[in-house]
Amino acid sequence: MTATLRPHDLIWLTARDALEGITESWVDSVWHTGLPVVVRRDVDDAGRIPVGVRGLKRDQRAAGWVNAACVTRVVSPEDLSAQGDLLRSPFITQPPVQVALQLAQQAWPWTWGITGSTGYALATGIPVIHTDSDLDLLIRAPQPLPAAAFERWQSQLSSALCRADTQVETPLGGFALNEWLRDGKALLKTRRGPRLIADPWHREE
Repeated sequence: MTATLRPHDLIWLTARDALEGITESWVDSVWHTGLPVVVRRDVDDAGRIPVGVRGLKRDQRAAGWVNAACVTRVVSPEDLSAQGDLLRSPFITQPPVQVALQLAQQAWPWTWGITGSTGYALATGIPVIHTDSDLDLLIRAPQPLPAAAFERWQSQLSSALCRADTQVETPLGGFALNEWLRDGKALLKTRRGPRLIADPWHREE
Protein backbone atom coordinates (compact mmCIF):
# COMPACT_ATOMS: atom_id res chain seq x y z
CA MET A 1 0.00 0.00 0.00
CA THR A 2 1.68 3.21 -1.21
CA ALA A 3 -1.10 5.73 -0.50
CA THR A 4 -0.26 8.56 1.88
CA LEU A 5 -2.23 7.91 5.05
CA ARG A 6 -3.60 10.72 7.19
CA PRO A 7 -5.16 10.89 10.66
CA HIS A 8 -8.79 9.65 10.68
CA ASP A 9 -8.31 7.39 7.65
CA LEU A 10 -9.80 3.92 8.16
CA ILE A 11 -7.52 1.09 7.07
CA TRP A 12 -7.94 -2.68 6.75
CA LEU A 13 -5.05 -5.04 7.52
CA THR A 14 -3.77 -8.38 6.28
CA ALA A 15 -3.76 -10.23 9.62
CA ARG A 16 -4.16 -9.88 13.40
CA ASP A 17 -0.41 -9.99 13.91
CA ALA A 18 -0.12 -6.90 11.70
CA LEU A 19 -1.17 -4.96 14.83
CA GLU A 20 1.89 -4.23 16.94
CA GLY A 21 2.22 -2.86 20.46
CA ILE A 22 -1.31 -3.72 21.60
CA THR A 23 -1.70 -5.54 24.92
CA GLU A 24 -5.41 -5.03 25.68
CA SER A 25 -6.98 -8.47 26.05
CA TRP A 26 -10.35 -7.52 24.50
CA VAL A 27 -8.76 -6.89 21.10
CA ASP A 28 -8.27 -10.58 20.35
CA SER A 29 -11.91 -11.39 21.06
CA VAL A 30 -13.43 -8.40 19.27
CA TRP A 31 -11.20 -7.26 16.41
CA HIS A 32 -10.62 -9.19 13.18
CA THR A 33 -9.31 -8.33 9.71
CA GLY A 34 -12.82 -7.64 8.43
CA LEU A 35 -12.85 -4.51 10.59
CA PRO A 36 -10.80 -1.36 10.02
CA VAL A 37 -8.49 0.44 12.40
CA VAL A 38 -8.16 4.22 12.36
CA VAL A 39 -4.98 6.16 11.68
CA ARG A 40 -4.10 8.34 14.65
CA ARG A 41 -1.67 11.23 15.12
CA ASP A 42 1.74 10.09 16.34
CA VAL A 43 5.32 9.50 15.16
CA ASP A 44 7.30 6.26 15.06
CA ASP A 45 11.05 6.28 14.46
CA ALA A 46 10.70 3.02 12.53
CA GLY A 47 8.18 4.56 10.14
CA ARG A 48 5.22 2.49 11.27
CA ILE A 49 1.66 3.83 11.00
CA PRO A 50 0.04 4.84 14.31
CA VAL A 51 -3.42 3.29 14.59
CA GLY A 52 -6.30 2.92 17.02
CA VAL A 53 -8.55 -0.12 17.44
CA ARG A 54 -12.22 0.30 18.27
CA GLY A 55 -14.15 -2.25 20.33
CA LEU A 56 -17.84 -2.81 20.85
CA LYS A 57 -17.97 -0.68 24.00
CA ARG A 58 -17.16 3.01 24.38
CA ASP A 59 -14.25 2.29 26.72
CA GLN A 60 -12.72 -0.27 24.37
CA ARG A 61 -10.02 1.71 22.59
CA ALA A 62 -6.45 0.56 22.01
CA ALA A 63 -3.45 2.26 20.37
CA GLY A 64 -0.84 0.42 18.34
CA TRP A 65 1.28 0.42 15.21
CA VAL A 66 1.14 -1.13 11.75
CA ASN A 67 3.64 -1.54 8.93
CA ALA A 68 2.48 0.01 5.66
CA ALA A 69 2.95 -3.31 3.83
CA CYS A 70 0.13 -4.81 5.94
CA VAL A 71 -2.51 -2.31 4.74
CA THR A 72 -4.95 -3.72 2.17
CA ARG A 73 -7.60 -1.01 1.91
CA VAL A 74 -8.03 2.65 2.82
CA VAL A 75 -11.24 4.67 3.29
CA SER A 76 -10.81 8.38 3.98
CA PRO A 77 -13.36 10.57 5.82
CA GLU A 78 -14.19 12.37 2.58
CA ASP A 79 -14.94 9.03 0.88
CA LEU A 80 -17.86 8.71 3.31
CA SER A 81 -19.52 12.06 2.57
CA ALA A 82 -20.76 11.41 -0.98
CA GLN A 83 -24.42 12.38 -1.22
CA GLY A 84 -25.50 9.25 -3.09
CA ASP A 85 -23.81 6.93 -0.60
CA LEU A 86 -25.42 8.72 2.32
CA LEU A 87 -28.84 8.38 0.71
CA ARG A 88 -28.29 4.63 0.26
CA SER A 89 -26.93 4.10 3.76
CA PRO A 90 -28.91 1.77 6.05
CA PHE A 91 -28.47 4.48 8.68
CA ILE A 92 -30.13 7.27 6.67
CA THR A 93 -32.86 7.71 9.30
CA GLN A 94 -30.32 8.38 12.07
CA PRO A 95 -29.84 12.08 12.93
CA PRO A 96 -26.04 12.14 12.34
CA VAL A 97 -26.46 10.80 8.81
CA GLN A 98 -29.36 13.18 8.17
CA VAL A 99 -27.15 16.13 9.16
CA ALA A 100 -24.28 14.86 6.99
CA LEU A 101 -26.67 14.54 4.05
CA GLN A 102 -27.82 18.14 4.48
CA LEU A 103 -24.19 19.25 4.32
CA ALA A 104 -23.56 17.08 1.26
CA GLN A 105 -26.40 18.78 -0.58
CA GLN A 106 -24.62 22.15 -0.42
CA ALA A 107 -21.48 23.61 -2.00
CA TRP A 108 -18.56 24.33 0.32
CA PRO A 109 -15.15 25.86 -0.48
CA TRP A 110 -13.31 22.84 0.94
CA THR A 111 -13.19 19.08 1.01
CA TRP A 112 -14.86 17.58 4.06
CA GLY A 113 -15.57 14.17 5.50
CA ILE A 114 -17.08 12.14 8.32
CA THR A 115 -15.12 10.59 11.19
CA GLY A 116 -15.91 9.07 14.59
CA SER A 117 -18.68 6.56 15.17
CA THR A 118 -20.77 7.79 12.23
CA GLY A 119 -17.85 7.37 9.85
CA TYR A 120 -17.17 3.91 11.25
CA ALA A 121 -20.81 2.89 10.80
CA LEU A 122 -20.92 4.19 7.23
CA ALA A 123 -17.68 2.38 6.33
CA THR A 124 -18.52 -0.95 7.94
CA GLY A 125 -22.31 -1.21 8.09
CA ILE A 126 -22.02 -1.93 11.82
CA PRO A 127 -24.75 -0.13 13.84
CA VAL A 128 -22.58 1.77 16.31
CA ILE A 129 -24.71 4.93 16.06
CA HIS A 130 -28.15 5.72 17.45
CA THR A 131 -30.52 8.67 17.78
CA ASP A 132 -28.37 10.35 20.45
CA SER A 133 -25.04 9.91 18.64
CA ASP A 134 -22.82 12.88 17.81
CA LEU A 135 -21.57 13.65 14.31
CA ASP A 136 -17.82 14.14 13.97
CA LEU A 137 -16.72 16.03 10.87
CA LEU A 138 -13.42 16.93 9.28
CA ILE A 139 -12.53 19.81 6.96
CA ARG A 140 -9.36 19.66 4.84
CA ALA A 141 -7.71 23.08 4.92
CA PRO A 142 -4.21 23.01 3.37
CA GLN A 143 -4.51 26.80 2.97
CA PRO A 144 -6.30 29.40 5.14
CA LEU A 145 -10.01 29.55 4.35
CA PRO A 146 -12.59 32.39 4.62
CA ALA A 147 -13.83 32.88 8.17
CA ALA A 148 -17.29 33.72 6.83
CA ALA A 149 -17.59 30.27 5.27
CA PHE A 150 -16.50 28.63 8.52
CA GLU A 151 -19.11 30.68 10.38
CA ARG A 152 -21.84 29.64 7.93
CA TRP A 153 -20.89 25.98 8.41
CA GLN A 154 -20.83 26.34 12.18
CA SER A 155 -24.11 28.26 12.26
CA GLN A 156 -25.84 25.49 10.36
CA LEU A 157 -24.47 22.84 12.71
CA SER A 158 -25.54 24.79 15.79
CA SER A 159 -29.18 24.12 14.91
CA ALA A 160 -28.68 20.58 13.59
CA LEU A 161 -30.62 17.47 14.62
CA CYS A 162 -27.66 16.25 16.67
CA ARG A 163 -24.51 17.57 18.25
CA ALA A 164 -21.83 18.03 15.59
CA ASP A 165 -18.14 18.76 16.09
CA THR A 166 -15.75 19.78 13.33
CA GLN A 167 -12.01 19.22 13.24
CA VAL A 168 -10.10 21.35 10.72
CA GLU A 169 -6.96 19.71 9.32
CA THR A 170 -4.06 21.98 8.31
CA PRO A 171 -0.54 20.96 7.23
CA LEU A 172 0.58 21.51 10.84
CA GLY A 173 -2.19 19.56 12.60
CA GLY A 174 -5.87 19.64 13.47
CA PHE A 175 -7.97 22.00 15.60
CA ALA A 176 -11.56 22.26 16.83
CA LEU A 177 -13.43 24.77 14.65
CA ASN A 178 -15.90 25.90 17.33
CA GLU A 179 -13.06 26.62 19.76
CA TRP A 180 -11.15 28.68 17.20
CA LEU A 181 -14.20 30.70 16.14
CA ARG A 182 -15.14 31.34 19.78
CA ASP A 183 -11.72 32.15 21.25
CA GLY A 184 -9.60 33.25 18.30
CA LYS A 185 -7.13 30.51 19.16
CA ALA A 186 -7.24 26.76 19.50
CA LEU A 187 -5.32 23.73 20.66
CA LEU A 188 -3.59 22.44 17.54
CA LYS A 189 -3.12 18.67 17.65
CA THR A 190 0.19 17.85 16.00
CA ARG A 191 2.08 14.59 15.54
CA ARG A 192 4.30 15.57 18.48
CA GLY A 193 1.64 16.80 20.87
CA PRO A 194 -0.83 19.70 21.29
CA ARG A 195 0.08 23.40 20.95
CA LEU A 196 -2.05 26.45 21.71
CA ILE A 197 -1.98 28.56 18.56
CA ALA A 198 -3.82 31.56 17.09
CA ASP A 199 -2.98 30.91 13.43
CA PRO A 200 -3.29 27.18 12.70
CA TRP A 201 -1.63 27.60 9.29
CA HIS A 202 1.63 29.15 10.52
CA ARG A 203 4.25 27.99 12.96
CA GLU A 204 4.43 30.04 16.13
CA GLU A 205 6.85 29.96 19.01
